[in-house]
Amino acid sequence: MAESYFYDVTKWQTGNAYDDIGEVINSMIADIKQRQNNSDLNDGGKPGAVIFIPSGDYHLRTQVVIDISYLKIMGTGHGFISSSIRFNTPQEEWKNLHELWPGGSRVLVDLQPEKGNEKSGAAFYVKREGNPRISSVEFANFCIDGLHFVEDARAAEPENTYVNGKTGILVDCAHDSFRISEMGIVYLEHGVVCCHADALTIHDNFIAECGNCIELRCKGQAAKITDNLLGAGFWGYSIFAENFGGLLVGVNNVFPRGSSSLHFSGVVRSSVTGNRFHSFYPGMLIFDHNCTENLVASNHFLRDHEPWPPMMAYDNGVDDDFGLLRINGCNNSIMANHISETIGRQYLKPAGVKPVIIHIEAGHGNYVANNHIVATTEAADKSGSNGDDSCFGAQVGALLTVDSLEELDVVAVRVAEEAFSNTILDTCSEQQCEADTARNKCRFV
Repeated sequence: MAESYFYDVTKWQTGNAYDDIGEVINSMIADIKQRQNNSDLNDGGKPGAVIFIPSGDYHLRTQVVIDISYLKIMGTGHGFISSSIRFNTPQEEWKNLHELWPGGSRVLVDLQPEKGNEKSGAAFYVKREGNPRISSVEFANFCIDGLHFVEDARAAEPENTYVNGKTGILVDCAHDSFRISEMGIVYLEHGVVCCHADALTIHDNFIAECGNCIELRCKGQAAKITDNLLGAGFWGYSIFAENFGGLLVGVNNVFPRGSSSLHFSGVVRSSVTGNRFHSFYPGMLIFDHNCTENLVASNHFLRDHEPWPPMMAYDNGVDDDFGLLRINGCNNSIMANHISETIGRQYLKPAGVKPVIIHIEAGHGNYVANNHIVATTEAADKSGSNGDDSCFGAQVGALLTVDSLEELDVVAVRVAEEAFSNTILDTCSEQQCEADTARNKCRFV
């Protein structure tokens, strides 16, 4: 009879999963390594295992350290619910709420991170040296909850700072074919951080109310970020990637409060297609450090103003002439996107500025074509909340406000003086374009 490598955290002989699931999972990994100690047994030897987390609340007081391949940690539900809405609801009203905390298979991160030591705050820390690279580790269908944010200069209310030194998943070495799917990740300073990724899949997750949601650091290739619901805090990234090639970012719905919806640094030959990006601030898409030969196509970009009273005091500190889409790089294609800016003139920074939609800061050979830019403002001052100050009501009310709008004067495309040989086609009128037509090719609508 074949050995079983299916582990249930509630039925393990070492530790108590409800008190410290980290101790339990580390004991299970040690057992797997002890039982699978032959690297070549009948053309196999180390098949890995499944660790199952049933529905329930599990405190994590000990960091989980993963250094084996073919490990899947899975639960029965991502359990996401908005902690930001709860913490911005008066406590006397909590007794009327159906639920207070996230649910499903929920891991409560009770670590005490060391200041300046990101590793110490990681709930799940993945690292292995040597060859081959650690491979095929999967996280699926459970919730990682950072519980609380802490005091910080970024916000007057501690629960709105997006700071606590905690990370959900930190992969700190070269890795291959990892999968993160159907997860709920909430109230962490960093949701998912992957360094040196190859063939990584981050798919169908709910990662929101984190300081940063997804960060692909160092370098990597051939990964995909698809079909996620994401939303970072006002100082962090919803999606960040650096020194990456062959990255697919597709069919994500990115919520509005991140400092940037998508930030690429030195990324090449990658695709951003079919996403819906919503932002309360300029700089929602940034390419810097010479991003090259990337495709940005068939996305919907929307920038409007924060309508929910508890968060209206915060922004990302970027002025409106920075650009909604800011490009530093060469030979990128920005095509067939719908870009909406709907904002009251009183909210523009600095006062009286013309907002810039697409800003080519530096580079050559960029191709900007057939984008539809709609820039509007309200004919009369309105809150956008339709009298409903709940987070849901305020944001939906603002999204659906279309009848009272009038045209807003913008710079649809700005090409900086040092940029040259860029092509701007059928994206704006001549009056809406700031570009040296002797050094760049332009055709206006």
